[in-house]
Amino acid sequence: MDGWNYFNYFTEIEEYFWKKRGAHLLVSPLDWAIIEAWQKAGVPLEAVLKGIDRAFESYDRSRRGAAKPLKSLAYCTDAVLEAAEEQLQAGKATVTRHAPQNQWFSQEELERYFARNVARLAQEAQNNQQAQPHLAQTLREIAKALESSARLLGTSGTLDLEDLERRLTVLDEKLHAALTSHAPEELMLKLRRELDGQLVTYRRKMKTAQLALVEKQYLQKRLLEEFALPRLSLFYFS
Repeated sequence: MDGWNYFNYFTEIEEYFWKKRGAHLLVSPLDWAIIEAWQKAGVPLEAVLKGIDRAFESYDRSRRGAAKPLKSLAYCTDAVLEAAEEQLQAGKATVTRHAPQNQWFSQEELERYFARNVARLAQEAQNNQQAQPHLAQTLREIAKALESSARLLGTSGTLDLEDLERRLTVLDEKLHAALTSHAPEELMLKLRRELDGQLVTYRRKMKTAQLALVEKQYLQKRLLEEFALPRLSLFYFS
Protein backbone atom coordinates (compact mmCIF):
# COMPACT_ATOMS: atom_id res chain seq x y z
CA MET A 1 0.00 0.00 0.00
CA ASP A 2 3.03 2.29 -0.21
CA GLY A 3 2.32 5.61 -1.83
CA TRP A 4 -1.45 5.63 -1.34
CA ASN A 5 -3.04 9.01 -0.95
CA TYR A 6 -3.19 9.80 2.76
CA PHE A 7 -6.31 11.87 2.24
CA ASN A 8 -8.13 9.14 0.28
CA TYR A 9 -8.43 6.85 3.32
CA PHE A 10 -12.23 7.06 3.34
CA THR A 11 -12.69 6.65 -0.39
CA GLU A 12 -10.36 3.64 -0.56
CA ILE A 13 -12.27 1.81 2.16
CA GLU A 14 -15.67 2.78 0.80
CA GLU A 15 -14.87 1.56 -2.72
CA TYR A 16 -13.28 -1.65 -1.42
CA PHE A 17 -16.37 -2.39 0.65
CA TRP A 18 -18.57 -1.76 -2.39
CA LYS A 19 -16.57 -4.27 -4.43
CA LYS A 20 -16.71 -6.92 -1.71
CA ARG A 21 -20.43 -6.40 -1.22
CA GLY A 22 -21.09 -6.50 -4.95
CA ALA A 23 -23.34 -3.45 -4.93
CA HIS A 24 -22.60 0.23 -5.37
CA LEU A 25 -24.81 1.42 -2.50
CA LEU A 26 -24.45 4.52 -0.40
CA VAL A 27 -22.39 3.95 2.73
CA SER A 28 -24.55 4.62 5.80
CA PRO A 29 -23.81 7.29 8.44
CA LEU A 30 -22.87 4.44 10.78
CA ASP A 31 -20.36 3.08 8.27
CA TRP A 32 -18.79 6.52 7.85
CA ALA A 33 -18.56 6.86 11.63
CA ILE A 34 -16.78 3.51 11.79
CA ILE A 35 -14.29 4.55 9.10
CA GLU A 36 -13.65 7.79 10.97
CA ALA A 37 -13.10 5.85 14.18
CA TRP A 38 -10.47 3.70 12.44
CA GLN A 39 -8.81 6.79 10.98
CA LYS A 40 -8.78 8.58 14.35
CA ALA A 41 -7.31 5.48 16.00
CA GLY A 42 -4.54 5.31 13.37
CA VAL A 43 -5.60 1.96 11.90
CA PRO A 44 -3.57 1.44 8.67
CA LEU A 45 -5.45 1.21 5.40
CA GLU A 46 -3.79 -2.14 4.71
CA ALA A 47 -5.15 -3.57 7.98
CA VAL A 48 -8.64 -2.27 7.25
CA LEU A 49 -8.75 -3.94 3.83
CA LYS A 50 -7.34 -7.18 5.22
CA GLY A 51 -9.92 -7.14 8.02
CA ILE A 52 -12.74 -6.55 5.54
CA ASP A 53 -11.55 -9.57 3.53
CA ARG A 54 -11.56 -11.75 6.64
CA ALA A 55 -14.97 -10.53 7.75
CA PHE A 56 -16.50 -11.35 4.37
CA GLU A 57 -14.90 -14.79 4.39
CA SER A 58 -16.31 -15.46 7.85
CA TYR A 59 -19.73 -14.11 6.89
CA ASP A 60 -19.85 -16.20 3.71
CA ARG A 61 -19.10 -19.34 5.74
CA SER A 62 -21.99 -18.60 8.09
CA ARG A 63 -25.62 -19.38 7.41
CA ARG A 64 -26.35 -15.67 7.14
CA GLY A 65 -23.98 -15.37 4.21
CA ALA A 66 -26.16 -17.63 2.12
CA ALA A 67 -29.33 -15.74 3.02
CA LYS A 68 -28.40 -12.08 2.51
CA PRO A 69 -25.33 -9.95 1.75
CA LEU A 70 -23.26 -8.28 4.44
CA LYS A 71 -24.62 -4.75 4.76
CA SER A 72 -22.50 -2.85 7.27
CA LEU A 73 -18.85 -2.27 8.09
CA ALA A 74 -19.85 -2.80 11.73
CA TYR A 75 -19.61 -6.54 11.08
CA CYS A 76 -15.94 -6.04 10.14
CA THR A 77 -14.78 -4.22 13.27
CA ASP A 78 -13.31 -7.21 15.12
CA ALA A 79 -11.48 -8.48 12.04
CA VAL A 80 -10.07 -5.03 11.26
CA LEU A 81 -8.75 -4.50 14.79
CA GLU A 82 -7.28 -8.01 14.77
CA ALA A 83 -5.47 -7.28 11.49
CA ALA A 84 -4.22 -3.96 12.90
CA GLU A 85 -2.86 -5.66 16.02
CA GLU A 86 -1.09 -8.27 13.90
CA GLN A 87 0.48 -5.56 11.78
CA LEU A 88 1.62 -3.69 14.87
CA GLN A 89 3.12 -6.84 16.41
CA ALA A 90 4.92 -7.53 13.15
CA GLY A 91 6.71 -4.21 13.61
CA LYS A 92 4.97 -2.31 10.84
CA ALA A 93 4.00 1.33 11.24
CA THR A 94 0.46 1.92 12.45
CA VAL A 95 -0.43 4.52 9.86
CA THR A 96 1.34 6.90 7.52
CA ARG A 97 1.01 10.24 9.28
CA HIS A 98 2.80 12.29 6.66
CA ALA A 99 0.77 14.25 4.17
CA PRO A 100 1.35 13.62 0.48
CA GLN A 101 3.25 15.95 -1.76
CA ASN A 102 1.39 18.88 -3.26
CA GLN A 103 0.66 17.14 -6.55
CA TRP A 104 -2.27 15.39 -4.88
CA PHE A 105 -4.17 18.68 -4.95
CA SER A 106 -3.95 21.58 -7.33
CA GLN A 107 -4.00 25.05 -5.81
CA GLU A 108 -7.15 25.89 -7.77
CA GLU A 109 -8.98 22.83 -6.41
CA LEU A 110 -8.01 23.65 -2.85
CA GLU A 111 -9.03 27.28 -3.25
CA ARG A 112 -12.47 26.20 -4.48
CA TYR A 113 -12.78 23.75 -1.58
CA PHE A 114 -11.96 26.43 0.99
CA ALA A 115 -14.20 29.03 -0.68
CA ARG A 116 -17.12 26.60 -0.76
CA ASN A 117 -16.76 25.77 2.93
CA VAL A 118 -16.39 29.43 3.93
CA ALA A 119 -19.57 30.24 2.01
CA ARG A 120 -21.52 27.45 3.70
CA LEU A 121 -20.37 28.55 7.15
CA ALA A 122 -21.31 32.16 6.40
CA GLN A 123 -24.73 31.11 5.10
CA GLU A 124 -25.54 29.05 8.17
CA ALA A 125 -24.30 31.84 10.43
CA GLN A 126 -26.84 34.10 8.76
CA ASN A 127 -29.58 31.45 8.99
CA ASN A 128 -29.01 31.03 12.74
CA GLN A 129 -28.52 34.70 13.61
CA GLN A 130 -31.98 35.22 15.07
CA ALA A 131 -32.59 31.84 16.72
CA GLN A 132 -29.06 31.14 17.98
CA PRO A 133 -26.86 34.26 17.85
CA HIS A 134 -24.03 32.68 19.87
CA LEU A 135 -23.81 29.77 17.42
CA ALA A 136 -23.93 32.22 14.51
CA GLN A 137 -21.01 34.16 15.99
CA THR A 138 -18.95 30.97 16.39
CA LEU A 139 -19.66 30.01 12.78
CA ARG A 140 -18.46 33.42 11.60
CA GLU A 141 -15.29 33.04 13.67
CA ILE A 142 -14.60 29.64 12.13
CA ALA A 143 -15.25 31.00 8.64
CA LYS A 144 -12.78 33.83 9.28
CA ALA A 145 -10.14 31.38 10.56
CA LEU A 146 -10.72 29.19 7.52
CA GLU A 147 -10.18 32.20 5.25
CA SER A 148 -6.90 32.87 7.05
CA SER A 149 -5.82 29.26 6.48
CA ALA A 150 -6.78 29.56 2.83
CA ARG A 151 -4.31 32.43 2.41
CA LEU A 152 -1.51 29.90 2.95
CA LEU A 153 -2.40 28.51 -0.46
CA GLY A 154 -1.17 31.67 -2.11
CA THR A 155 2.19 31.86 -0.34
CA SER A 156 5.39 31.13 -2.18
CA GLY A 157 7.27 27.91 -1.55
CA THR A 158 6.10 24.40 -0.83
CA LEU A 159 2.77 24.14 0.94
CA ASP A 160 2.88 21.98 4.06
CA LEU A 161 -0.35 20.00 3.71
CA GLU A 162 0.22 18.20 6.98
CA ASP A 163 0.37 21.49 8.90
CA LEU A 164 -2.65 22.77 6.96
CA GLU A 165 -4.55 19.63 7.98
CA ARG A 166 -3.69 20.29 11.64
CA ARG A 167 -5.23 23.76 11.35
CA LEU A 168 -8.37 22.33 9.76
CA THR A 169 -8.62 19.64 12.44
CA VAL A 170 -8.64 22.34 15.13
CA LEU A 171 -11.44 24.18 13.29
CA ASP A 172 -13.39 20.94 12.84
CA GLU A 173 -13.18 20.28 16.57
CA LYS A 174 -14.32 23.82 17.38
CA LEU A 175 -17.25 23.39 15.00
CA HIS A 176 -18.28 20.06 16.53
CA ALA A 177 -18.12 21.51 20.04
CA ALA A 178 -20.30 24.46 19.02
CA LEU A 179 -22.94 22.28 17.40
CA THR A 180 -23.05 19.87 20.32
CA SER A 181 -23.52 22.68 22.85
CA HIS A 182 -26.17 24.50 20.79
CA ALA A 183 -28.15 21.56 19.38
CA PRO A 184 -31.72 21.40 20.73
CA GLU A 185 -32.39 18.65 23.23
CA GLU A 186 -35.03 17.07 20.99
CA LEU A 187 -32.56 16.88 18.11
CA MET A 188 -29.93 15.18 20.26
CA LEU A 189 -32.56 12.73 21.51
CA LYS A 190 -33.60 11.97 17.94
CA LEU A 191 -29.99 11.33 16.89
CA ARG A 192 -29.34 9.13 19.94
CA ARG A 193 -32.38 7.00 19.13
CA GLU A 194 -31.28 6.77 15.53
CA LEU A 195 -27.78 5.73 16.59
CA ASP A 196 -29.03 3.12 19.05
CA GLY A 197 -31.24 1.64 16.35
CA GLN A 198 -28.34 1.26 13.94
CA LEU A 199 -25.96 -0.14 16.55
CA VAL A 200 -28.31 -2.59 18.22
CA THR A 201 -27.06 -5.53 16.15
CA TYR A 202 -23.38 -4.70 16.53
CA ARG A 203 -22.82 -3.43 20.08
CA ARG A 204 -21.60 -6.80 21.31
CA LYS A 205 -19.01 -6.96 18.54
CA MET A 206 -17.32 -3.69 19.52
CA LYS A 207 -14.99 -2.99 22.39
CA THR A 208 -15.98 -0.17 24.76
CA ALA A 209 -13.40 2.34 23.53
CA GLN A 210 -14.17 1.60 19.89
CA LEU A 211 -17.91 1.88 20.49
CA ALA A 212 -17.49 5.26 22.20
CA LEU A 213 -15.46 6.58 19.27
CA VAL A 214 -17.98 5.33 16.70
CA GLU A 215 -20.82 6.95 18.65
CA LYS A 216 -18.93 10.25 18.82
CA GLN A 217 -18.13 10.27 15.10
CA TYR A 218 -21.69 9.31 14.19
CA LEU A 219 -23.22 12.13 16.21
CA GLN A 220 -20.73 14.63 14.80
CA LYS A 221 -21.56 13.62 11.26
CA ARG A 222 -25.31 13.77 11.78
CA LEU A 223 -25.15 17.14 13.53
CA LEU A 224 -23.28 18.58 10.57
CA GLU A 225 -25.95 17.19 8.26
CA GLU A 226 -28.76 18.63 10.39
CA PHE A 227 -27.13 22.08 10.39
CA ALA A 228 -26.14 21.80 6.70
CA LEU A 229 -22.47 22.38 7.52
CA PRO A 230 -19.35 20.86 5.92
CA ARG A 231 -16.41 18.92 7.26
CA LEU A 232 -13.33 21.09 6.89
CA SER A 233 -10.57 18.47 6.94
CA LEU A 234 -8.75 17.58 3.74
CA PHE A 235 -9.95 14.02 4.28
CA TYR A 236 -13.30 15.23 2.90
CA PHE A 237 -11.79 17.03 -0.06
CA SER A 238 -13.30 15.87 -3.32
